[in-house]
Amino acid sequence: MAQFQPLPELWLLSDERNEAVLEEALARLPRGSGFVYRHYHLDDPARWTRFQALKRICRASDHIVILADSAMTAREWGADGIYGAPRALYPTRCDMLAIATAHNLREIGEANRAGADAVMLSPAFATNSHPGAGFLGPNRFKMLARRARMPVIALGGMNQRSADRLQWPRWAAIDGLS
Repeated sequence: MAQFQPLPELWLLSDERNEAVLEEALARLPRGSGFVYRHYHLDDPARWTRFQALKRICRASDHIVILADSAMTAREWGADGIYGAPRALYPTRCDMLAIATAHNLREIGEANRAGADAVMLSPAFATNSHPGAGFLGPNRFKMLARRARMPVIALGGMNQRSADRLQWPRWAAIDGLS
């Protein structure tokens, strides 16, 4: 794993849906939590400006800041790591935390081969991000998570209640923490 030990248990992901409340949500997170900045809805100049503002808030609370982009962009912007599909994590990330996304056994295998530091496995439960779509549920989630060679972070329909139901130590949310 990169320089970040231990890996945070609680993660907030940015999205167009939680844009208006991100400052408050970041302030409510326990010190040393994780934040994944996505903001795909913004053009590059606006995305960079917003990232810098949110990064300042994160630094004040010792949160780890992950960018959903390339390792090169993450370094340029001052992020602690990258987030994305396992195949996007392969190039030059040695000094950065790399969090892979996975939705099935094939992607867990890809995350293992990529040497990801953690994997966000989703959707654990029904989620607002993909209304009506299928989800893993506790049994399938845990079966897939056992195949990962790195820490697994539950994502999708997560809030404190669903985290308790899943009985999983690490989880991430968009709406559930916003």
